[in-house]
Amino acid sequence: MNERYEPKEIEGKWQERWERGQLFKTKNDAPGEKFYLLEMFPYPSGKLHMGHVRNYSIGDVQARFLRMRGYNVLHPMGWDAFGLPAENAAIKHGARPDLWTHGNIDEMRAQLKTLGFSYDWDREIAMCDPEVYRWTQWIFVQFFKAGLAYKKKNPVNWCPDCETVLANEQVVDGKCERCGTEVGKRDLDQWYLAITQYAQRLLDDIDEKLGGWPDNVKLMQKNWIGRSTGAEVDFEIEGFGEKLSIFTTRPDTLYGVTYMVLAPEHPFVGPLTEGTEYEGAVAAFKEKLQYYSDIDRASLTLEKEGLYIGRTAVNPLNGAHVPVYIANYVLMDYGTGAIMAVPAHDQRDFEFAQKYGLPVVPVVDPGRGDLDLDNLSEAFVAEGTMIHSAQFDGLNNKDAIRQITDFVEESGYGKATVNFRLRDWLISRQRYWGTPIPMLYCEKCGWVPEKEENLPVLLPEDVQFTGKGSSPLTTSETFLHAACPVCGGPAEREVDTMDTFLDSSWYFLRYTDARNDERIFSDEAVRKWMPVDQYIGGVEHAILHLLYARFFTKFLCDIGFSPVDEPFTNLLTQGMVIKDGKKMSKSLGNVVSPEEIIEKYGADTARLFILFASPPEKELEWSDTGVEGSYRFLGRVWRLVRAALEMEGGAAGAGSGDAEKELLYALNATIKKVTSDVGGRMQFNTAISSIMELVNAAYRYRDGGDPDGALLRGVCEKLILLLSPFAPHICEEMWEAYGHEGSVLREAWPEYDEDALALDMEEVALQVNGKVRGKAVVPAGLDAAALAAHAQGLPEVQALLEGKTVVKVIGVPGRLVNIVIQ
Repeated sequence: MNERYEPKEIEGKWQERWERGQLFKTKNDAPGEKFYLLEMFPYPSGKLHMGHVRNYSIGDVQARFLRMRGYNVLHPMGWDAFGLPAENAAIKHGARPDLWTHGNIDEMRAQLKTLGFSYDWDREIAMCDPEVYRWTQWIFVQFFKAGLAYKKKNPVNWCPDCETVLANEQVVDGKCERCGTEVGKRDLDQWYLAITQYAQRLLDDIDEKLGGWPDNVKLMQKNWIGRSTGAEVDFEIEGFGEKLSIFTTRPDTLYGVTYMVLAPEHPFVGPLTEGTEYEGAVAAFKEKLQYYSDIDRASLTLEKEGLYIGRTAVNPLNGAHVPVYIANYVLMDYGTGAIMAVPAHDQRDFEFAQKYGLPVVPVVDPGRGDLDLDNLSEAFVAEGTMIHSAQFDGLNNKDAIRQITDFVEESGYGKATVNFRLRDWLISRQRYWGTPIPMLYCEKCGWVPEKEENLPVLLPEDVQFTGKGSSPLTTSETFLHAACPVCGGPAEREVDTMDTFLDSSWYFLRYTDARNDERIFSDEAVRKWMPVDQYIGGVEHAILHLLYARFFTKFLCDIGFSPVDEPFTNLLTQGMVIKDGKKMSKSLGNVVSPEEIIEKYGADTARLFILFASPPEKELEWSDTGVEGSYRFLGRVWRLVRAALEMEGGAAGAGSGDAEKELLYALNATIKKVTSDVGGRMQFNTAISSIMELVNAAYRYRDGGDPDGALLRGVCEKLILLLSPFAPHICEEMWEAYGHEGSVLREAWPEYDEDALALDMEEVALQVNGKVRGKAVVPAGLDAAALAAHAQGLPEVQALLEGKTVVKVIGVPGRLVNIVIQ
């Protein structure tokens, strides 16, 4: 071993050896219990950031640990490779999206390898490659055949200057990010997947099958699905042939309806106003709303605006005639796109009624003496006794909910029903760099899917990227025109591509059989590996990505291609990496490059710091001094291992004095702690802390008198094994220096000796002025006074007290020593 720890001299050497020896290659028939470990794959932007490093370091520690525990680990990596940045590069710089993307992939793959991550690169996939998106198209065809893919009109963001559809992320403060023009809306026919058909199953299985997921993620999924029970009630509109259906969770408030509101996009609005004096005003109102997002319109702080459309509706329960409005706060995508307004008991309705002089009729008396029901200043929660509600007066409103619902059903006015906040998934994107939707339109046959044997439908290269007009696919004559797969007549291909969320909804299945050219994956492979045992990624993906992945897995299970209907058994959502109190961002100028850290300190230091600085689920505050501290610690380990290698001594573990017992106690306590923290709790920061304490104990032993060199070397060997998942390069080098020929990854994880932990020693916390500063191993059974006296003689305590005045020392037997200083 060199005298100094020099990461540049060793890290490249070991990365090359690992790759040459195919150390991380996974074989389906290898011995050991299977463990499928997966981190969310990245978009290939071209540069890793510290969020990537944290995500992948967490996974790599567990992958290495599990391999040493005898598991057959699948730990793959790939690329979420379709997306808008590649298309923007084509528009701005004339770059081919495929070449731009693969260039970024090559760069990021090299970066990942410099960090020593143990991926099976033989299973690497990029979702933009035809041999992969062939199967994304195949899945879409199966959805279509099952009646779960359909087309309907939906408004999209439209820039009138660029003459093109914009993604939500291209709209900044209501304006086009390219030219600054105000963005409006335009209706387009687009493809949907009927995820609502799976809403109840998706909801039920959260509690039944996702026991290994964080509670906050499960709650977010439940809220997004948003199941609510209530009644669907039909209101007649005078002079109109169709009834207006509304959904309400509070049928007990039906007698308090004083007006109706339709979303301006509701299909009834046009027929109700066409040819009337209200037609022009309605059109102007709808035009104005084009520049508001759904989030803006749903905001509780939005000023309520509406327009009477010249119609009245009839309340079926009491015959009351109430005016019909359109308003900015009612959205087409919730419920039926229309509401019954009860201003006494809904604050948004109350504000609207006050603004437009509409009546307020309370129908529940809460029995509050401070509330004047005839002169309300705001809406109030409808909990109490029914009033102004005909035969239901005097009932508790909770009983009235059931009775009024029954009355509505018996009278033919509506029905009890369940509603979901979840909407069908709009998957059409009017852009080039995505999976082509494998559908064709034939005048004779309508919309038909491409034959499965003809997949993939390839992205053409003869397209023009102008940033204006419709999808670039419309500029390719070779792509657009094709023969109908059913009748053979002329047909036109769909020119929309798929939402990239489809790619991340099934990629984890492809890893099980990534090189299969005949099937999406073999039954044998997918049954071997699914479900994913541990999934790791950012909490920002807690809703859409995870929900869509669950939907895809359930569907593929239903049609006989997946053996499981839930994809991820356990989920860890890691916190963000922040610096100076803010998320790392180029715009804020607080980004730390992983390449800079690796160049200065080495990959092992980067890994160690990012795992030690915070529990994985918490935010991590970047600290330059923390990085330096991790580097110094690795140097300290290096020097200890080197020193032990040069010491003389008998058979390892032969020493039986108190110092030897203390060292063996520290070793076995550390093995037990690290094993639990990595394998069970996934608390890597506390695992590393315990390794640091073992290093301190080893230094104390070495410097404490007449150390047994063989014993210390034996402890150092176990130390190398414990540290290797966190800092693999330095540990490989030290392992080789100790005369071992194979990789440390091929070694068995150390087991702790329960007898060593049962000796007459125990561990206590060391506190200074109430703050924990470390731990110490002391004789067991000391009373408070003896513990305090013994602690003051320990080298680590004397180092803490150097230059300080001790006021008193408090010993708490079996727990801690607190030293009060001035």
